Amino acid sequence: MNDAPRPARAEQLDLEPHPEGGWFRQTWASPVELALPDGRVRPTATLIYFLLPAGEASAWHTVRSDELWMAHEGSVVLELGGHGDLPGEGGQGESWVVGTDLAAGELPQVLVPAGVWQRTVPSVADALVSCLVSPGFDFDDFALEPPAGG
Repeated sequence: MNDAPRPARAEQLDLEPHPEGGWFRQTWASPVELALPDGRVRPTATLIYFLLPAGEASAWHTVRSDELWMAHEGSVVLELGGHGDLPGEGGQGESWVVGTDLAAGELPQVLVPAGVWQRTVPSVADALVSCLVSPGFDFDDFALEPPAGG
């Protein structure tokens, strides 16, 4: 969890610390729900703001649903670490720059498939993105990389 003072942009958007790092707030959840194969119910989709201040990174984590990253301000390098039990196991190893500078090769949208490890790396400027998750996000479907040696 982020213990840093809340940045100005997080204040403006009423964002709270995210367990993976950075700052977030859910801005929408579909009123349409669906039953997952295991019997749990989720909205068909959810949407958050996610702010990653300059110099900060997010921890390796997975989400059981597809996650679409969409750029608003700045850019962030999004690394994918495969489908294995830990990041780097089971392939992938791709990275993408999520941002709005198309001439520099940045992508305004990047899809992280369900169950793929992902993290962001530090940037020189703040980055504001939205993340759309479908089926909708729930912290029960979220896992952080276990601490080393434990």
